[in-house]
Amino acid sequence: MFERFTADARQAVVLAQEEARALSHNYVGTEHLLLALTRDSGIAGRALTGLDVTRDAVREQVMTIIGPGFNAPMGHIPFTPDAKKVLELAFIMALNIGHNYIGAEHLGLALCADRTSVSGQAMLRCGVATKTAVDRIAELMIEALASGPAPVLEAEFVLSA
Repeated sequence: MFERFTADARQAVVLAQEEARALSHNYVGTEHLLLALTRDSGIAGRALTGLDVTRDAVREQVMTIIGPGFNAPMGHIPFTPDAKKVLELAFIMALNIGHNYIGAEHLGLALCADRTSVSGQAMLRCGVATKTAVDRIAELMIEALASGPAPVLEAEFVLSA
């Protein structure tokens, strides 16, 4: 599936790993993906920050909901089942829209559609209904698609530290 990720979606996954390490979590969860997207300058990031879902606000909520880890992880950090579901849902959403690639915007849509995960709880605590976030990302995605061609996919992607 990662071969269909655009550079911005791949960067979001790498940033999610960085966020997990920064919080000393030994897993990459939906909250780390959300934190990564708040650092994105593309469609997903603009939509989230436009809804006041900022990195600082999300980090504060993650610390309240989960708290810090105990030891900074070394090496590979596995995805949680919820994070894997978000990645799969992003793929399904992209296909349903008719896209042959997965961008950060698809990750954002998938995260916003998930109301029960830590990322969904964090967004709700930031005062954002997940439907509002999905609608805003979809609106920005339509605008972006109207203004230019689809992203070019890179041939290789390796998840590593």
